[in-house]
Amino acid sequence: MLAVIEVGGNQFIVRKGDIIETKKQDAEVKAKITVPALLISDEEGKETKVGTPLVEGSKVELKVLDQTKWEKVRVFKMKSKKRYMRNKGFRPSITQFEVVSVA
Repeated sequence: MLAVIEVGGNQFIVRKGDIIETKKQDAEVKAKITVPALLISDEEGKETKVGTPLVEGSKVELKVLDQTKWEKVRVFKMKSKKRYMRNKGFRPSITQFEVVSVA
């Protein structure tokens, strides 16, 4: 089974056992979260259920693995011929989830 879920404003195609990284969510490590699916399908794509906007009775169970930071993102600004350059960087906070079950 595979499902399309929405977490943190982004959509992900997930299967059981997948690990996904999203924007930081308010959840403790090792906590379990259930989210509804937007679409559920089998591996071959023969049997597909599309929600309007969610598939009724569907749930995808996620387990929080870690709350960490991502790689550094560089923000560089420059105006040509004006001697203006700015270089900033930041590390966005992320949450890692493991897909426990798709139903």
